[in-house]
Amino acid sequence: MAAFGLKCVRPLRNLLACSSQHHAQLVPQMRLMSSTTYEFIKTDVVGTDGRVGLVTLNRPKALNALCAGLMDELIKALNEMDEDPKIGAIVVTGSEKAFAAGADIKEMQNRDFTSNYRENFLGWWSNISLVRKPVIAAVNGYALGGGCEVAMMCDIIYAGEKAKFGQPEISIGTIPGAGGTQRLTRAIGKSRAMEMNLTGTPIGAAEAASYGLVSKIFPPETLVDEAVKTADKIASHSKIIVQICKESTNAAYELSLHEGMRFEKRMFQSTFATNDRKEGMSAFVEKRKPDWTDN
Repeated sequence: MAAFGLKCVRPLRNLLACSSQHHAQLVPQMRLMSSTTYEFIKTDVVGTDGRVGLVTLNRPKALNALCAGLMDELIKALNEMDEDPKIGAIVVTGSEKAFAAGADIKEMQNRDFTSNYRENFLGWWSNISLVRKPVIAAVNGYALGGGCEVAMMCDIIYAGEKAKFGQPEISIGTIPGAGGTQRLTRAIGKSRAMEMNLTGTPIGAAEAASYGLVSKIFPPETLVDEAVKTADKIASHSKIIVQICKESTNAAYELSLHEGMRFEKRMFQSTFATNDRKEGMSAFVEKRKPDWTDN
């Protein structure tokens, strides 16, 4: 949830209303995304035929502290890319110094319980986890507090060799509020999550990888390229099948093994209603490259 940063003035409660309005308007604008003007992020389309969306957090003076304006823009961009039929996967990154050093403390310093509860403060951050297409977090430098939590909302985490992951909220008199006690515990286990949350001490990239929090580690200068390469590979597959696979894999965190296996079988069976399942198996038998139609 929290760590370091400077103040943003953008109102918090605009996000959900803003998000609900994206879907009717965004598809025609998608190929113009790289020229869209944002204050706190940069967007681009990369990879083969522009099939990978790239979002770069861009608040360098505050180490990409996650103010409301930055989160609004991040979720807006992710929603746009989710609706773009040409994009198959997304990469989110920051700078080499900081992925995101946490939530903006000056912005939340004077908040109170009543307003937090009434507005469901930080609740809209979870919209990141609702993106249907795969999202890779490419983490260089600090991923602390909210920065670590945002990375965990993504589907895959790649880290630069000097990356630092942590939940230091305990040191400022509060606790994580966007997944640090829940997603982190599921990712690395109770004992390690307790140690990180109760001490506030961050861990390095190698340790994060050994815990299972991070998938792979790369030199800082090649990290984003490697994340884009993986995203490009994902985007080379059928988009509808990729989304079904992501949904089924995520269900493992919510369901018992019995219910999860049942859900997986239903999702597997559902692929037989798609043209791409027929095309994929036909291409395999005929020893040719599949021609996906994403339906």
